[in-house]
Amino acid sequence: MGTRGFEVCKGFEDKDITLPERKTKNAVAYDIEAAEDTVIPSIWKTVFTNIGKFLKGNNNYETFKPTLVKTGVKAYFLEDEALFLATKSSYPGKKGLLLANSIGIIESDYYNNQDNDGHLMFAYYNLFPVDITIKKHEPAGQAFFQKFLITDDDNATGIRTGGFGSTSK
Repeated sequence: MGTRGFEVCKGFEDKDITLPERKTKNAVAYDIEAAEDTVIPSIWKTVFTNIGKFLKGNNNYETFKPTLVKTGVKAYFLEDEALFLATKSSYPGKKGLLLANSIGIIESDYYNNQDNDGHLMFAYYNLFPVDITIKKHEPAGQAFFQKFLITDDDNATGIRTGGFGSTSK
């Protein structure tokens, strides 16, 4: 294994996964493709369902859940680096898609974790009034590597025990 790069996740070896690449020599981010067709439902379905429940006096509202777009890709990099996942700049305007977490932050110990092998996924909300589909091999989003700094008195010793969302456990 080298310093940093991308690999295909376990279970996706025979799924025709394209490893991320920068499209131009001055590009900051690597475009990452969707591993499969993914329908991202309009949030308005949930909004109108909840309005109907409210009008009937039912306060058991449905929650908004982002849709995970699988990439079939994982990334390895140095311990003092992070991988940031971002939406494509055109997606809010052209597809109505926003990342649920604004930007995804991936730590180096996410790679090969026991829960999901470090699978990179994009969590989207769809603000358009119709469902949106990201097709296999279309960009799911983009990612860039970045060094990070820690404070003088930092003493973090925790060890990751899982995948998505596990660092706060």
